[in-house]
Amino acid sequence: MRFELLGPFRVYHDGRSVPLGSVKQRLLLATLLLRPNEVVGTDELTAMLWGDEEPPSAAANLRTYVRGLRRSLGGGTTWDGITAAAGGYLLRVGPGERDLDLFDAAATRGREALAASDLDRAEAELSAAVRLWRGAPLSDLPLRSTLARRVAQLEERRLLVEEDYAEAVLALGASADVVHRLRGLLDRHPLRQRAWGQLMVGLYRIGDVAGALDAFQQARQTLAEETGLDPAPELVTLYDDILHHRPGLAAQPPTAPDRPAPETEVGPLIQRPEQLPRAVPEFVGRSVELASLDGLLNGGAQWPTSVAISVVSGMAGVGKTALALHWAHRVADQFPDGQLYVNLRGYDEAGVVSPPDALSGFLEALGVPHTRIPSDMEARTGLYRSLLASRRMLLVLDNARDSAQVRALLPGAGRCMVVVTSRDRLGGLIAAECATPLTLDLLTAEESRSLLARRLGVSRLASESAAVADIIEAAGRLPLALSIVAARVATHPTFPLSAIAAELHSAEARLDALADGDVRRIFSWSFLALGADAARLFTLLGLHPGPDLTAAAASALAGVPAAAVTPILRELTRLHLLTEHTPGRFAFHDLLRAYAAELAQSSERDDEHVAARQRLYDHYLHAAYPAALLLQPQWPTIEPVPPLSVPGRRPVTDHDGALAWFTAEHRVLVRVVRQAAENGFEAYAWQIAWALTTFVAPRGLWQDQFAIQSVALGAAEKIDDLAGQAVANRLLSRALIRLGDRTTAEYRLKRALELHGHLGDPIGQAQTLHNYCELCYLDGRLDEALAHGREALRLYRLVGNHAGEARTLNAIGWLLATTGDYLQAIASCTEALDQQRRTDDRNGQAATLDSLGFAYDRLGERDRAVDCYEQAIKLFRDSADRYHEAETLIRLGDTREGMGDRFAAADAWRLAARIYQELGDPAAEEVRRRLERPVPA
Repeated sequence: MRFELLGPFRVYHDGRSVPLGSVKQRLLLATLLLRPNEVVGTDELTAMLWGDEEPPSAAANLRTYVRGLRRSLGGGTTWDGITAAAGGYLLRVGPGERDLDLFDAAATRGREALAASDLDRAEAELSAAVRLWRGAPLSDLPLRSTLARRVAQLEERRLLVEEDYAEAVLALGASADVVHRLRGLLDRHPLRQRAWGQLMVGLYRIGDVAGALDAFQQARQTLAEETGLDPAPELVTLYDDILHHRPGLAAQPPTAPDRPAPETEVGPLIQRPEQLPRAVPEFVGRSVELASLDGLLNGGAQWPTSVAISVVSGMAGVGKTALALHWAHRVADQFPDGQLYVNLRGYDEAGVVSPPDALSGFLEALGVPHTRIPSDMEARTGLYRSLLASRRMLLVLDNARDSAQVRALLPGAGRCMVVVTSRDRLGGLIAAECATPLTLDLLTAEESRSLLARRLGVSRLASESAAVADIIEAAGRLPLALSIVAARVATHPTFPLSAIAAELHSAEARLDALADGDVRRIFSWSFLALGADAARLFTLLGLHPGPDLTAAAASALAGVPAAAVTPILRELTRLHLLTEHTPGRFAFHDLLRAYAAELAQSSERDDEHVAARQRLYDHYLHAAYPAALLLQPQWPTIEPVPPLSVPGRRPVTDHDGALAWFTAEHRVLVRVVRQAAENGFEAYAWQIAWALTTFVAPRGLWQDQFAIQSVALGAAEKIDDLAGQAVANRLLSRALIRLGDRTTAEYRLKRALELHGHLGDPIGQAQTLHNYCELCYLDGRLDEALAHGREALRLYRLVGNHAGEARTLNAIGWLLATTGDYLQAIASCTEALDQQRRTDDRNGQAATLDSLGFAYDRLGERDRAVDCYEQAIKLFRDSADRYHEAETLIRLGDTREGMGDRFAAADAWRLAARIYQELGDPAAEEVRRRLERPVPA
């Protein structure tokens, strides 16, 4: 038999083409051929054939297709190469019967020859490998997404061999032959930095130095536009070598930016991460499971471009993470490019780590600056997979909720291995990604005894073997339960083990609190081991919305000084009921959070819990309010709920401290706003939302602003708080404007004006009119915008609010500039800037300098415009106002382009596009169109 997958699907028997029948039969055979000599489950096969539209007769149809294939492949007799096996079918394929196997074998021989500097043999073998490709794999079949992903992995293997072949040809001196091939490859795959480097060398060696330098510029532009990254250092070095005609270039093949040089086994990453957390020192048993992981690792070595994936699943507390980390540390030295680890928190409903966030963390660990991580999910995934394509790394994806959470984190090709842990079996990952399942069961009785012995000592157990057996039985041989019991015993060395065993069997130790029966009892045992103060705090922590908290927040919940809560937190962390995941910040395991919340709900101390919630919201409001004033000192203030009497309250005192505090508490505060509104603390809800908006608005986090101000408005309306309604309506309108819903935004602005008027609040009216200017300007209603601006200016002057007056003078100046009245615009903005410099309104100065730059540009005074824009960008950057920094960068780029400096213009636009991408703002697309404009002749 001969099976050809590398192009249109073809099968030959004794040299004769075999008709394969219907499309479904062909798809079935292709699926089996991609998993030769192993059982492919019926679930996977039906998914490949029907996807989510599986008919009731799928199993019967599958049997029919198998019979049809046996007849076709047997040439009139029944072929026995396809056999039914437990749960699926197996296709037997002999050596060399698949063109894919021939390709891999030739590629391996070619790489070995290249590493040994046997260039003629390398060229011959790699050329043979490349010639086996007749087009895209299985190109004549309709591939569903699961099969299409496998085909994409084959394409990646082809590209690596194409680059290896180009390297061999270059080394042989046939530079002209390789240039044409590389141009075609880069037209289809423009992010291959290794191929760009080879093209540059090929062009240089045939004498086209200008073409080699131009190829580098093309590569740099493509990488910047598609990924936001600069070329790899190796490509930059090669460009410099070409520019200076360094003599070694003509005699040596180029060093690959994307892939290790032939003489080295592994090339350097941007950065070598080693993220594995500490392994459990008392790990015992699991010899079968460890051997299974070892087998997968060793088996993966046979396919150097494939990714091995193991799914470790089992019930909560069974030791999935412990097994994964123990094994990972044991084999870490076999992954010279490092290890990546993420806790996906799959069962924390409020704090699940999304795939984009996990990818962002991985990319940063690999050395990609945060500002260069694409905001688009597809681009982020592509960049991540590009970095791993030729690396040998170990990835541990811990606590996954489902297959969808994991898929984007899987490498597309390379020699990586992935270990996923989950309470779910992740059948989708097993079916679609060929992951190997590993189900973790309870410890054996002997392993359980070994675990206790390691924690407590053999002599302690030997004297009370019957009690030990009782403890093991009561703990259900669950590792987490045994560890908790061991901690209980260790902290009470004088207690007899029989007493501990009796305690575990008491009815009081089994609170009916958690849905997972065994785990519920385990957590109750840990809770009962706490002292009275720690037990009280543990319950009160169930009132906190998460995802984490500080000692100060715990202190507020408990109503005790921070110094008193510190040893209690230490007790909770010592018994693993709480984790200090970063210095000073504590987090629950997701199940423990649910357990603590149910304890709080089941408690009869409602009055105490109401008081605890008030203390918590008071803590966040009166930490956020002074921080908000430091971030936005020119904003009209609110009158916060009077603070509770709390000794030792320490608000932040400077701008950087305020910024750091909001950065750390941002996600917590979003939840606090919602929770406070739901629990009858509406005033705290809208006021914390106001304070948080001083942080999210300058960063362009409009969805967050919309969410918290929607809650704030509902809360203020519920308690008939007109001031809160006015503020929430105005801030909600700001988010709506940026999100493109101007009709609703205008309704909210009118409502805010009405409320501020009813309250007799001219400053609030003026601020709302100032915001109304922007809406009218965006709608093209310039006369109306100027009218609102002048009325706002009158109100600010009436009450002597100089900060508001200056900012409105700038708004009027901007509007005048857009109507063509540049001299009057400059006069208005200059007056604003003088006032802002006297009051040190740095963010206001930035906005005004931006307006002045615009007016000077339109007058043709472009040098003055550039100076204004650059001052504005620096001030916006200093105040972390990234949204407006991006706006000014666009205008700076436009001015630079008008001055004929296209390269400087592109640099400014590119930086603006990156900021918008990170903010998730669609304005990034408009900036990219500027970058794509042709350079004027």
